[in-house]
Amino acid sequence: MIAMPGVPPEALLVTVAPTGAETSKADCPQLPTTLDELVTTAQECEASGAAMIHVHVRDDDHAPSLDGPRLAETVAALHEATDLVVQLSTGGSVHDPLGQRLKVLDAAPDSCSLTMGTTNFGDDVFSNPWPFVCDLYQLSQDREVVPEFELFDLGHVAALSRLVKTYGLPYGGKVHCDFVMGVPGGMPGTADALVAGVAALPPEVTSWGATGIGRSTLAVGLAALSKGGHLRVGMEDVLTFARGVPVESNRQLVERAVAMGELAQRRPMTTAEARTLLGIRAA
Repeated sequence: MIAMPGVPPEALLVTVAPTGAETSKADCPQLPTTLDELVTTAQECEASGAAMIHVHVRDDDHAPSLDGPRLAETVAALHEATDLVVQLSTGGSVHDPLGQRLKVLDAAPDSCSLTMGTTNFGDDVFSNPWPFVCDLYQLSQDREVVPEFELFDLGHVAALSRLVKTYGLPYGGKVHCDFVMGVPGGMPGTADALVAGVAALPPEVTSWGATGIGRSTLAVGLAALSKGGHLRVGMEDVLTFARGVPVESNRQLVERAVAMGELAQRRPMTTAEARTLLGIRAA
């Protein structure tokens, strides 16, 4: 486990990813797609132990959107209603153009996701060509937005090392990444894959977490805890709580992550500790 000044080693960063861009409201009515639903979800998850929220927004028809004013309104509403670190997705949906994804930073989030390479994503392709990755990274430095580097495959770990060596450290000086595992087309959601990924991390990395998609949620979460990592959970990543049992709310997934952390003698990190860990300025 990487020790961070001001953050006790037992503190566990729980990030909630409540919505995503893939699941439709019609297929999952409990998915928070309106601003009111998202704010309520954020408040519930903060009370349950989450310290950061990874945000995708939807339009009035519940379809994924990168509309600038809607993003800015969402960031402002979450800051007003919670103390959570607000992280906007720059991935959007797999169909969003690269130029529009760069404009996400106009909404002034605390943090943004930054995926380190192109990957197959089920039947689609999640495009993150190297020039786009470099442009987004430099823009995050200019805008003082802290990136979370999303790693879908081992090649993305090598790309992270290349990026930091080329352009220096992120704003805030910390390097936090998240292994996104179990996506069809990316690295499998297994303990072996996570161990290989962690072993390959460059020395500049100061903290890391992991996300298990679908059935890999528990395997990845337990493996991450055993390696001293942090956790991302939420209905973006999994819609079943157990075999044949649908997730009722994002709070339910955060509560389970906190309980898993307690078994590993880790307590949920406060929002202030999360800002210290990630190098984000105080709220």
